[in-house]
Amino acid sequence: MNRGLFQHFLLTLRLNFRSRQAIVYGYLVPVFFLVAFASVFRADSPALLARMGQVLTIGILGGACFGLPTALVAERERGVWRRYRLLPVPTGSLVLGSLAARLVIVASSAVLQIAVARYAYHTPFPAHPLPTLFAFLAVCLSFLGLGLLVASIADDVPAVQALGQCLFLPMILIGGVAVPLSILPPWARLVSGFMPGRYAVAVLQAGYVGTAGGPGGAFDFLALALIGAAAGAVGMKLFRWETGRLLDRTARIWVGVALLSWAAVGLAAGLSGRLAPPPAPPEFQAIGERQIAGITYGDLPGDNELATPIAPRFTDGGKSAGMDAFAAKLKGWEPGHADDAGQAVRNLICVASIADLAEDPREGVIARTVFTHLEARYHGEELRKALAWVALYPNEGTVVTSASELGFPRAIGEEFIRDRNALYARKFLGKAMGRIRD
Repeated sequence: MNRGLFQHFLLTLRLNFRSRQAIVYGYLVPVFFLVAFASVFRADSPALLARMGQVLTIGILGGACFGLPTALVAERERGVWRRYRLLPVPTGSLVLGSLAARLVIVASSAVLQIAVARYAYHTPFPAHPLPTLFAFLAVCLSFLGLGLLVASIADDVPAVQALGQCLFLPMILIGGVAVPLSILPPWARLVSGFMPGRYAVAVLQAGYVGTAGGPGGAFDFLALALIGAAAGAVGMKLFRWETGRLLDRTARIWVGVALLSWAAVGLAAGLSGRLAPPPAPPEFQAIGERQIAGITYGDLPGDNELATPIAPRFTDGGKSAGMDAFAAKLKGWEPGHADDAGQAVRNLICVASIADLAEDPREGVIARTVFTHLEARYHGEELRKALAWVALYPNEGTVVTSASELGFPRAIGEEFIRDRNALYARKFLGKAMGRIRD
């Protein structure tokens, strides 16, 4: 029996690779989306790193919503599944074999996307391979459950395309998959909480950029598991072995049960505050001395290391380092004169972060120039609170991702700027307070 099931698994794979349509939708379309993302977000640095969760989710979603149900329904129309049912094996095992084959196909497509991103755009590999693999499996199983449900209720292949689009397009447009959540209107961000695409992007991106294990990770996995399990269970119950067999009236009830899982996830996300609009950025003046005293510095990289380098203190205003002209430009740089002092400090720190992330040969002396400018312009409590605000709240306020006026026309990904800002802010604060030797 096991040998027969394995042969069915291999047969499903062979039939897929013999189909031109399967090759196009399974491999060329995911790569097309990757190239499209690279073109739209070409200013990001490193390229595509902040988008890989979205790119991989689109590939999995396409394989689940179109590839799997199209293959199952096409085989049903040819009478293949009616003959399968006569075999002396559990019928559910054959369905699971098809799901396993589709998992292999989607996984190979994802590997192709990662390879193209790496060697065509120099995108780094996942920061945490094992959490990324676990996230990938969770997303695949969840979406394959949806694909099985589509195959069970679709009468023919054109119906698969229509139902697949009903899943695919909303998640692409307002579900946080193709369009980032940060630029969606508030109502769309709320609706996205009811869709599995949002949670798929979150778990894949977290493993890719190195933030796996965050506080929201467990909820994201549970949301995917609930939606996938409900859809898969209903799909198995409603699965039809031959064409022409109509669904009974109870089928709508069971489909409603599957959709209830989406509602449950959305309501849980809403009640837990995950769908609430981001709070207003705290003003830097609200930072207390106790918060400043609680900031630690022991884990910061050294001034001579690759990340956050800072040159020694200038003895001649930076003239010997050739930074006097740059310092003059920085002094008149408009974002550094924001009305809110905390935001102005954040903008100035962005300059050091941009130089660091862009691997500018002068990154160390630029960071020193920025720090010297901050010390000259802000003093005492105001400087401490502004630096602490940036360090404690890296995701608040706005950030500058490029500064062509200062010689940095290439944009850096916002999330990377925010992460590096937090490190530089702690360093500058530690030096200003004498907690770090300068």
